[in-house]
Formats: sequence, structure tokens, C-alpha cells
Amino acid sequence: MDILDFLVHGFAVALQPEHLLLALIGCTVGTLIGALPGLGPVNGVALMIPLAFNFGLAPTAALILLVSVYYGCMYGGRISSIVLNIPGDEPAMMTTLDGYPMARAGRGGEALGLSAVASFVGATIATIGLTLFAPLLVKVAIRFGPAEYFALFMLAFATIGGVTSGSFTKSFIAACLGLLLGTVGIDPVSSVARYTFGWYELYDGIDYLVALIGLFAISECLLFLERDHRLEITPVRLGSAVPGMRRSKSCASTIGRGSLIGFIAGVLPGAGASLGSFLSYSLEKRRWGDKGDFGRGDPRGVAAPEAGNNAAAGGALIPMLSLGIPGSGTTAILLALLLSMNITPGPLLFEQQPDMVWGLVAALFIGNVMLLVLNIPLVGLFAKVLQAPSWFLMPMVVLVAFVGVYSLNNSPFDLFMMLAFGVLGYVLRKLEIPTVPVVLGLLLGGQMEFNLRRAMSITGGDWSILWSSGISIGIYVFAATLLCAGLIYALLVKRRLV
Repeated sequence: MDILDFLVHGFAVALQPEHLLLALIGCTVGTLIGALPGLGPVNGVALMIPLAFNFGLAPTAALILLVSVYYGCMYGGRISSIVLNIPGDEPAMMTTLDGYPMARAGRGGEALGLSAVASFVGATIATIGLTLFAPLLVKVAIRFGPAEYFALFMLAFATIGGVTSGSFTKSFIAACLGLLLGTVGIDPVSSVARYTFGWYELYDGIDYLVALIGLFAISECLLFLERDHRLEITPVRLGSAVPGMRRSKSCASTIGRGSLIGFIAGVLPGAGASLGSFLSYSLEKRRWGDKGDFGRGDPRGVAAPEAGNNAAAGGALIPMLSLGIPGSGTTAILLALLLSMNITPGPLLFEQQPDMVWGLVAALFIGNVMLLVLNIPLVGLFAKVLQAPSWFLMPMVVLVAFVGVYSLNNSPFDLFMMLAFGVLGYVLRKLEIPTVPVVLGLLLGGQMEFNLRRAMSITGGDWSILWSSGISIGIYVFAATLLCAGLIYALLVKRRLV
């Protein structure tokens, strides 16, 4: 079967009534979560995981639901950026620069309509790229042995700073903490208990889902408790979204460039949607120069970042599915879901789980159309969600987290672990240490150690096997290049040269 045949088969899976309903629910809930400032796609997807387990969804159905939530959050993040000047998540930050001035000028509906079309085009191009390029990457990755996989994990950790956009040192500390947590449990070779402190519940290691819900959802609630909630929000008049759809024709080239840049940024491990959004906006601003009105309500300043961050979201699925390496914080959460279901993403995933992989790709096409249809006529309804009081929303988040985690194993120990990770996440965020590398270390640490030990056992302890193949050397060179590029970019940003 070629790619087209696989895709047709995927649509047969995705068009099943149950999967269509889950995609619709995921898109709607994701847009609502994305519209709420502070939650974002990482927290939104993390909260939905225990619900997926609670409803007993099959892996394909669960993945369709969560990826629909992911795409929905990326769409919804623009709403608070334009209406309130508060980005729903980090990638939507660039949208505030021109979106909010448009809203203040009474063109909020136009900005929302234009951003919806740009998001649709960006996500569609990324999904086409996923369809074409992921199978090609799998053909290369299928030649990998344990040494090449170890090099691949080194690549993931070398680019970890780009996932978080934080300082390299703090990202490194967070990754080491995650790797340390990943060693908890029974040693896979010697069967010796490591860091369990006599608690039998830790013999199987730390549950990924419990850890990430604590790190993201509970820590977010703890931060919410200490914020000043007396801030008054001045609503703006939205108007119709139809002019924005018409305006999208004049912004077609901007949307196309932003989509391509965002897709490339998403495919690169560690680059992510924030970089895609930033690069897309910067390119358009430099391109138009004095002919543009960037920063004061230029429609191209809305179209470029929205196309870029939605394309990056789709591109980040390629390394996650084909190599098992998450390209963003949200794909790290999706990786945790698959590992919890005893499904290992990587080259063999396309061969062993074709229904799930191609059903997911087809569901992305369908969900993208759903999101466009939902976001044009219902944009006023989604904007009203922003008026929901926080004192109502945050207790709901806590309730969902507690019920969801307890339902995983019916274990009170999991609740204590979730609270412990919530406090850990709160402390890390207060210290401005990113939490995503902790999750990556926890997720990838075990596989990294396993492949290192396999490589050592093959050669009887000869370390040279780690750099004995051209693929390994190529990956190390690529990792070093990305690492140096990230450090140089951070230095330029610090000196405000870009």
C-alpha cells in the first residue's frame, strides 16, 4: 500500500461515528480551554488524559480525542490574545501585538475571522506534511540500532532548551531532575529496587500521567491562589468575523510563508510553536518594513503568527510519531499517553499500528475543518467564556484532576503523588525552572538507559559503538549544530540583535 491507500484507510477509521463525536468534543473543549488565559494546550491535554482512561477509550479513540483537544487549544489561544490582550498560551503571544489593536479599533471580529482562516491553512499544510514526510522518516529510522537510538535521545536532550524557551542552565537542571525521577523503580537488568524507600507502589516506577497532571494542572491552581484577582478586564466590541475571511485573500502569501516556517520549526526537535510564531511574525515585519503597520493593528501581524504556531503544532507530531521524540511540551504529554497504553512510538508504530496512525492523520484533517466551521459562527460564544469567573473554573480543574487520577488505579497513593508533583511544579515555576524537561527526562530516561545498556552488552562494554555508524555521527553533529544555534540565538536575543 502507498501513502494514498493508507490515508483512505485512515479516513475509514476516522469517519466512524464514535471517532467523529470524539473529534467534535475534543475540538470544542480544546477551543474553550485554549481561550482561557493560563491553561493552554499542555494543561488542557493533561487534564483530558485521565478522562480518556476513565471512559475506557481504545488507544485510537483516546489519541483522536486528545489531538483534537491539542488542535482546538491552538485555535482557542488566539481569542484571549485578540479580545483581552492576554495570550491564552505562549505561542499566541505574538498575536497580541496586532490583534488587540485591531480589537480596540472595533475590528475584533475581523481579526478573529482572519486568524481562524490562517490557523486552518497552517494546520492543514502541517497535516499534509505529516502525511508525506513521516513515512519517509520512518524508512530511515527503521535502520536504527540501540546506539543510534541512544544518539537520538541525546539529540532530544540537546535541543531541550528550545522546547521551553527558558535558560539553558535551568533547562539542563530540569532535565537531570527528570532523568533522576525516571530511575525510580526496579532496575530492568539487575532487578534491584532503586529510590523506592520501601514503598511497593514505586516498584513499577513513577506513573507518567500522575506526575504530569501534578506538574501542570495542580501547580497551575497553586499559582492561581496567590494571584491578584481584582484585575478588571475591559471587553471590546467584536463585530462580524466575515470581513476577516475576506481579508485572508489579501494575506494569502503571508499565511503561506508563515505556514511553511511554522511547519519546519515544528519538525525540528525542540523548536516548537513559539519559535514558529516568532519567526513568522519577524519575517513579515522585516519584509514589509515601512509599508506595513505592524504593532498598530496590521492584519498580516495576526495572520503570520497564527499560521506559524498552528503549522508548528502539526509538525511537532512527526518526530513524536516516527521517532518517539516529542517536539513540544504537548506532544510530550501525548507520548506519555501512548507509553501508558503500552504503545511505543517510533519506526515500528507505522507498521504495527496502521489503523491508529493513519486514523489519527485523517482525524486531523477532519478536526481542522470542524474547528474552522466552529470558530467562524461561534466565535462570540467562545469569547464569552473569557467572562467566566476564575473562582468557578479553577475548582473544576482540581475536581477533574482528583477524580481522573484516582480513577486510573483506584489508589490513594496516586493522589498523594499528584499533590507532591504539584508542589514540585509550583516550586520549579516560582524558581523559573521549566517543567517540560522534567517530563521529558521522566519519559525518555528509561528508554535512553535501556538502549545504552543494550549497546554496551553487544560490544562487551566498548563505548566506541556509540559513534561507530554514520547515522550516529550524523545525529551527534545535528545535535551539536542545533545546540550551538540555540545558544547563539539566545545570546542575540539577550543583546536584542534580533
